[in-house]
Formats: sequence, structure tokens, C-alpha cells
Amino acid sequence: MKTLEELYGILKTTGYPVAYRFFETPQKPPYICYLTAYSNNQSADNVVWKKINHVQIELYTDKKDREAEQKLEDALKSAGIFFESAETYIDSEKIYQKVYETEV
Repeated sequence: MKTLEELYGILKTTGYPVAYRFFETPQKPPYICYLTAYSNNQSADNVVWKKINHVQIELYTDKKDREAEQKLEDALKSAGIFFESAETYIDSEKIYQKVYETEV
């Protein structure tokens, strides 16, 4: 299992700009945001014994960009990170968002 700091380093290997949750200044796609969406902790005797964060990694592109997706997926796979993904188009922003979900 990786930490959020390790995940940040892995995401940076894509060569795309990376930020936790959002960028202070607008970015030109492709870029990556990631955030802890919720926890999925394990417990015993009403005590958290293993803290697990459910993380969403969001890849934003101005067109369907299979190359950018593959670069991100390769970085995750080479680090041994399991993920699920879903895609949407945000009309108001005219941008594609591919969300990868994993736990750290």
C-alpha cells in the first residue's frame, strides 16, 4: 500500500501537472488532480487498526486522449496500484474527466 506522498510522486512520473484537489492557477490539459474522497478503514474492537483512504485520481483532457490515459495507467500499474475507472464529459467546462479510484 502506498501513501499519498508516494502516490503524488508516482503521478508526477507522467510528466503532467499534478495537484491535490485543485490548482491555484488554471492549467492547460492534460493535467491530474487527486483527492481523498472518503476512508475505508478496517477496525477491530471498535478501534481503527488500519487506516485506508479511498483516493480519486482525476485526469482532465480537452479531447479523448488515449495516450494520456495509457501513460497514467502505466504509471499506476508499474507501481503495483490497483484501480477502477470511469469517464465523463463536463459540458460546462468542455473537458473530459477520467476518474481512477484506488485505496492508499
